[in-house]
Amino acid sequence: MENRITPDFIKSLEENEIFVFGCCRFGRHWEGAAAFALENFGAVFGQGEGPQGRSYAIATAGVGLTDVKAAVDRFAKYAMGHPEQHFLVTLIGCGLGGWRVPQIAPMFRDVSSLNNVCLPKEFWDELNYCRP
Repeated sequence: MENRITPDFIKSLEENEIFVFGCCRFGRHWEGAAAFALENFGAVFGQGEGPQGRSYAIATAGVGLTDVKAAVDRFAKYAMGHPEQHFLVTLIGCGLGGWRVPQIAPMFRDVSSLNNVCLPKEFWDELNYCRP
């Protein structure tokens, strides 16, 4: 799984890479990874979910866990439909979103089988794919 671990800090993207970040449901990309996506990867202010520029937003703030899960499922369908793109999922929801890794990582279990999706090491650990 090492080649499918999202780097801790992403400064730039390769041609086919997409930055996947968590944001507030209203798409106010003022802080954290959302602000970084807005400044660097074409995120659209006011758009709280979906593809935008070289990024993909998943609302994790101002929503419940059921909403996050539904958004992750929509992301999974999008990623399956775009095998030519390589998605770098950040620790969505686990910073300013206020959720914990054990709450968010299991939502990515189905996504973990997609070869074009990288997950943070913390998610892989929670999913029991990486063991020391």
